Amino acid sequence: MRALWVLELRRCAAKRCDKPEGRPVMNLFADIRAAVITSLNAMIQEGTLPEGLDFANVAVEPPRDAGHGDMATNAAMVLAKPAKKKPRDIADSLAAKLAEDPRIDSADVAGPGFLNLRLAPVVWQQVVAGVLAQGTAFGRSDMGQWRKVNVEYVSANPTGPLHVGHTRGAVFGDALAALLEYAGHVVTREYYINDGGGQVDVLARSVYLRYLEAHGQEVAFEDGTYPGDYLIGAGQALKDKVGDAYVGQPEDVWLADVRGFATDAMMEMVRADLADLGIKMDVFFSEKSLYGTGRIEAAIEDLKGKGLIYWGTLPPPKGKIPDDWQAREQWLFRSTQYGDDEDRPVQKSDGAWAYFAPDIAYHYDKVQRGFDALIDVFGADHGGYVKRMKAAVAALSEERVPLEIKLAQIVRLFKDGEEFKMSKRAGTFITVQDLLREVGKDVTRFIMLTRKNDAPLDFDFSKVTEQSKDNPVFYVQYAHARVMSVLRKAQAAGLPHTDADLTTADLSLLDHPAEHALAAKLAEWPRLVEIAARTHEPHRVAFYLYDLASEFHGLWNRGNDVPSLRFLQEDNVAASGAKIALARSVSVVISAGLGILGVEPAQEMR
Repeated sequence: MRALWVLELRRCAAKRCDKPEGRPVMNLFADIRAAVITSLNAMIQEGTLPEGLDFANVAVEPPRDAGHGDMATNAAMVLAKPAKKKPRDIADSLAAKLAEDPRIDSADVAGPGFLNLRLAPVVWQQVVAGVLAQGTAFGRSDMGQWRKVNVEYVSANPTGPLHVGHTRGAVFGDALAALLEYAGHVVTREYYINDGGGQVDVLARSVYLRYLEAHGQEVAFEDGTYPGDYLIGAGQALKDKVGDAYVGQPEDVWLADVRGFATDAMMEMVRADLADLGIKMDVFFSEKSLYGTGRIEAAIEDLKGKGLIYWGTLPPPKGKIPDDWQAREQWLFRSTQYGDDEDRPVQKSDGAWAYFAPDIAYHYDKVQRGFDALIDVFGADHGGYVKRMKAAVAALSEERVPLEIKLAQIVRLFKDGEEFKMSKRAGTFITVQDLLREVGKDVTRFIMLTRKNDAPLDFDFSKVTEQSKDNPVFYVQYAHARVMSVLRKAQAAGLPHTDADLTTADLSLLDHPAEHALAAKLAEWPRLVEIAARTHEPHRVAFYLYDLASEFHGLWNRGNDVPSLRFLQEDNVAASGAKIALARSVSVVISAGLGILGVEPAQEMR
């Protein structure tokens, strides 16, 4: 599909963009902005505006009030000061220029100098034609210029199955990766296995207790071990593998082996959870692979060579100083040189690596792999890592490779009016599998993307299973299912229903303002994709799909009172073809948007 899109871009670039009749619309807002810039340049040539103006901040976007028009531009407002002219004077001249464009029915100056535009009906008809011609490629963009982006997400400690707290970051990261691909980036999806720290020793001891239990022994889970039932199977599997070889043996005999065995068992569980969420990683990177291989040393040596590692002591913590605090000399990274609050230790005086060192080495590896940009998705409890990691990547890449860290805030689960609580140590947490059994993959993914990633999310089981407008996933899926129902009924009635039929429909018969409003919402999709990709905010896609569904349902319901607005006009094949084409274009865009979110579009509602 991407290859087809690139071919289409090249085809468009090779000819004039004068919008001949029926030409598919790539990005209507970008096209109209180009018309605005062309008019401004003409005004410069005529002497109405001075030369040397910067048009970077000139925007064309939907007006805040839909009653004001189809689009609005701030050109006069942002150019007034550098042009040394009144905004309204610029706006009046620009309006006169734009009125010459056959796509623009009117250009009206509002307020201090905003310009509201109303587009000709043929433009909205072309939008429908563009959607049908391009299919789910409508809205794709080359904005990313095929830059290589690494998106690291989930990266949960391999000490148990994924729980609902991991799910949000997993779904967000996966949707962000898909969004970036849709907008022209080459994306690598990556999971960092935290198998090099002390938590994996705790896991090994916990599995060993289950191993002893599988041999019929009574065991007690002391503080610091994981008592969850999810380790029972691992204990039995260890028994099946080694028999009683480790029974009664001291820890130094079995710890290393059980550590590896337990990590593999947990990662197999994690991979299964990810698969059930519809997530497929390109890379699983082991933290353990950094130790004893010289990779941590190489990263620290790189920083040393840049004069960014020094032997010193950190200042005492702010506020009340603990009684046992004492200054310790160690190797420190000058992270304050790159915006951090304080320098960070990388190696202790006894030669042991600080926890930050493998993180540096891991990101050094990413930089060396040639990525143009890095994105890490962390849980909200890792907010303190943001500045130090950004500083490390800036130093390692000599500020060539940007790192953005997105924090996924907490998810609160509600059922029957009560909130669930989670505790991995107590073994009472809600797993991904619990969530999927309750509501399924599609509902889980969509609802996880109905809030911005850094805002808390309440997941209410009773609300997400409602069949109402208040349930966004149902409302969007219902719109798609309604279109599929229209197509099935059209087929049964012998009306145009295939995509081949609909691409030849007479779209000039879409002449009602309500139909134009729905097409106008479709026209926002390419712009929305670029904004969401640029801001790294896939929740915008979910919001847009809800708005599109709302516009579609609104037109559907108007058909109850105005028969000529119904999608099926059995006594008028031509009108049916046009209206079914409009409905089909809605399903195409909904399908594309749901694809980014990782949700299957519903063919019918049950």
